[in-house]
Amino acid sequence: MNIHQLPTPLFIAHRGYSACYPENTLAAFNGAIDAGAHMIELDVCLSKDRHLVVIHDETVDRTTNGTGAVKALSLDQLIRLDAGSWFDPRFNTERLPTLAQVLDAVNGHLMVNIEIKPESFEADGPPDAVERQVLNLVREKNMLDEVLVSSFEWLMLENLRELEPGIALGLLSDVPADERLRHWYQRIKGFSWHPDFRVLTQQQVDSLHDLGARVFPYAVDGRIDSRGMLAMGVDGLIVDDPLQMTAQ
Repeated sequence: MNIHQLPTPLFIAHRGYSACYPENTLAAFNGAIDAGAHMIELDVCLSKDRHLVVIHDETVDRTTNGTGAVKALSLDQLIRLDAGSWFDPRFNTERLPTLAQVLDAVNGHLMVNIEIKPESFEADGPPDAVERQVLNLVREKNMLDEVLVSSFEWLMLENLRELEPGIALGLLSDVPADERLRHWYQRIKGFSWHPDFRVLTQQQVDSLHDLGARVFPYAVDGRIDSRGMLAMGVDGLIVDDPLQMTAQ
């Protein structure tokens, strides 16, 4: 597997196979492997003691039996939480995984889109900044050619580009592509654009393709017009159910 030799269309499992498993858990990522996804998408935040934890929200309230902000809880506190029962009682043994655990579980099976949450960004750029930790871990696992890093915080992506010329970077946005986005894509030497599917038009797809970008629209609340997106010539879809793609 190589991030620069992708199948088209690319099937990316949003937070793992989140239609059938509790999102951002090892069960969801293993389910994505079994479903034939090409890549998983996951979210990374920093814990209070500055560990890389895989969870989407700023708080643990929605997807665990705990309460409070992720950044206010230590890794030990976070990994003790039940991260599966909210979805279905049979997943009561699921816990919030670390990024290292997920990379170990999927290495050699599929590629990984690591979304770094903007709330973990630190403008002063400490030595253990979240983007530095992600890059160091990817290098340690020898997965640089299998990983795509994305974020709504484009300054963080620029930091990564300065640290590693070879890493694939994706700009996330929930608004249509404009001159600012195109400027930033070129500025960070981007790999892909990940828009909210609801704002995407054929003109935008063509415009980003002219820059050499891959376009990977993402599902919102499980919904995505997969047929419409594929008809526009997008390069892949970030979907809650990868089997939705194989049915097209």
